[in-house]
Amino acid sequence: MPRSAAQKGTLDLSKDSASDRIEERPAAQGNLRWGFVLTWYMRLLSILWIMKGLSAWAVILGVWTPVGHFETRSMGYQATIIYFALIDLIAAVGLWMGSTWGGIMWLLAVMSHLILAAFFPGIVSSGILTFVFFLVLTIAYLGMAWLEARDTKPKS
Repeated sequence: MPRSAAQKGTLDLSKDSASDRIEERPAAQGNLRWGFVLTWYMRLLSILWIMKGLSAWAVILGVWTPVGHFETRSMGYQATIIYFALIDLIAAVGLWMGSTWGGIMWLLAVMSHLILAAFFPGIVSSGILTFVFFLVLTIAYLGMAWLEARDTKPKS
C-alpha cells in the first residue's frame, strides 16, 4: 500500500520558505515594528528615485536641454545617462514593492552614482552635499534593515 507524503517524511516547502516581501514577514511584538518603518522608508526612497530616473529620461528626451544636445555628447556620457535612466526606475519599483531585490538595486544605483561621481566628475556631477545625502540615506536604510531583521529573528 502506498504511503502518503506525510508518512514519507517529505516537506511542504511552500510553508517553510520565508517571504521576500518585508510586510509579509512575521511581526515583532514590540511597540515599534521596524518592518513597517522600513517599508515606508523604502516607499519614500522610491518616490525620490522615480524623480531621479525621470530626470535622466528628461535629459535623453531633451526636456531641459536643447533637442539633439544628448546625441552630441560623448559616448560615456550617453551610456551613463541611459544606465541611470534604467536602473533608477527599476530600483524605484523594487523599493515600492518592499522587496529585497529593490533594496539591492537601490544600493547598486547609489554606489554607482557615488563611484562614477568620484572617478568621472565630468560625466556625473555631484557635490559634497549630494555625497553626504546619499551616504545618510544608505546608512539609514542599512540601519533600519538591520533592526527589522533583528525583530523578525526567532527568539531561542
